[in-house]
This record gives sequence, structure tokens and C-alpha cells, in this order.
Amino acid sequence: MSGAYREAGVDLDAARRATDLIRDLASGASRPEVVEGVGGFAGLFDLGGGRMLAAATDGVGTKLDLARRLGRLGTVGIDLVAMCANDVVCTGAEPLFFLDYLAVGRLVPEEAAGVVGGIAEGCRRAGCALLGGETAEHPGVMDAEQLDLAGFCVGTVARDATLGPHRVGEGDLLVGLPSTGPHANGYSLIRRLVEGLDLEAPAPWSGRALAEELLEPTAIYVRPVLEAVRAGLVSAAAHITGGGLVENLPRALPRGLGADLDRASWDVPEVFKFLQERGDIPEEDMARTFNLGLGMILVVPDERVLDPLSSAGLEASVVGRVAAGEGVRW
Repeated sequence: MSGAYREAGVDLDAARRATDLIRDLASGASRPEVVEGVGGFAGLFDLGGGRMLAAATDGVGTKLDLARRLGRLGTVGIDLVAMCANDVVCTGAEPLFFLDYLAVGRLVPEEAAGVVGGIAEGCRRAGCALLGGETAEHPGVMDAEQLDLAGFCVGTVARDATLGPHRVGEGDLLVGLPSTGPHANGYSLIRRLVEGLDLEAPAPWSGRALAEELLEPTAIYVRPVLEAVRAGLVSAAAHITGGGLVENLPRALPRGLGADLDRASWDVPEVFKFLQERGDIPEEDMARTFNLGLGMILVVPDERVLDPLSSAGLEASVVGRVAAGEGVRW
């Protein structure tokens, strides 16, 4: 458990316990077509005829509060789509459409339009349709300046093409796709670490404002990953979100197998080094909170997957192997 993250107000152990309780409740509200329910990167529902739906929902977390306070809401919609569409593509499914829910204390039309504009851009990047949504005003319940976001993405995949732990074997390679920064995770801790700093001042490692570095939108991996999937080059995928590398990578692996990562095989972005130094955070806590530069990890049988990823402009690299024994090691 990340001590620094807990001190910032986020209890990952409680989140895991809640997921277990919710999974038990959801099992009583099922249908025979459900193939994968609560707990996977996306739920799977058998449509018949060899086709399945994949569905995922998520939010932007407290990154949204940081964006609001900085008056930079134009890109949080991209984060929202990314968090959902990247989960859906982990099943091998192509995202088809997206729905959003925006709740505000007081509706400011221009502000709402800015947020939805980011959602539309995210949908374009993911290749899915923005099918609809809901904007709800909650005076007296939310403060006037407050807002929150939720998103819902649905895709489709052939049943025999579904990615997952069932395709993974010992010795498979782990290919890391570079992140654009913290994405939309760890911001309760980030907000505490940067408290009192001038976020409009240049970041120590670049000429960009620290605010821009911290609000860099989440990478959307859908198009390059689908290209590799359709070429038969991917066995499973892990979207590295809340819980970091330690919690998410094992979700793509079968029981009895774990991941041996080569820590020297990828560069950790400077933003994570900055945050670690600011909070004097142990390496283990960093790996349980942040993606550390790997926004998604593909489990593949061999290195052929690097060619289509490189053609799509992704500087992917082999970062480890699947090995006997559960857990993530480096």
C-alpha cells in the first residue's frame, strides 16, 4: 500500500475491498451473456454470432480539480475518453461510441462546452463516436465552482480474438508504451506535493509551465494497439492506471505467472522524478501510485509487435518478460 498516497487521502486497500464487495453484489445482477464482469479492464457481453461487446466506465479523478483551479479545462475531456477507451482496447475490442456525464454546481455554458470539446477531441483520437451525454446542475449540493465527470465507452470484438490472461504463457515479452506523464492517476498526491508552488512558472526540466506538464492529456493508445491486435501480435494488455505498475500489470497475467521488469529498459519521465524528490517518496510507493512512464503494457509472443507500433509513432520497447511466480519484480 502506498503510504504517501494514503496520507494524501487515497486508500488503495479500501478500493480493492470495495471492488470485491461490488463484484459479489454484481454477480446477483447478471445474465448468461456476461463473459467478464466487475474487475476486468472492461466488461464483456456475448452478443452471439461470435461477437462480444466490451464496456468500461471511468472518470478523471482529482486531476479535474487541479484543472479547474488553474482555469485549464480544455483537455480533461481527452483524459476522460482515454481512461475508458484504453480500458476497452485491453480486451482487443474496437471502441464504437462514448457517453459522458458532467455534473456542475452552477452551469457556465462556455465552461461546459470547453469540457465537452475535449471529450469530442478524445473521441476523434480513439476513433469512436460521441453518442450522447448528460449535463446536470446541482445547486445546493455542489459548490458553484465544482464539477465532476464520468465517461462510458462501448466497443466490439470477435470472441476468438479477445485478449486476456488465457493467451499468456511463461516467457512472453512485455512491451511498454510510453505515457505522456501521470495521465489521470495519483493527483490527490500530486496536488499535495505541488501545494504552494507557482504552477505557471516553468517546470525545472522544461520551458513549459508546470501546470502544462501536470495537465498533459492522457495518451490514447487505441489505434496503434488495434493495428497490432489485428495483425495477431498481441496476447494481452494492461492499462496502467490507479494502482500503478504493481496493481495493473498482474491483471493481464494468469495465475501462477508474474512479471520480471527490466528497470533500465525505459526512461522515467522527469515529472515523476520531480514528484518523487518533492515528497521523498520510496520507489515502491511510486510504482504503486504512478505509471512511471509506461501508460500501457502489451504482453506479446515476440518482438514483431514493435514494427506497427513504431510505424504509428510510438517509441515502444521491450521492458520485461512473463515469468513463473506471481507479482511484479525488478
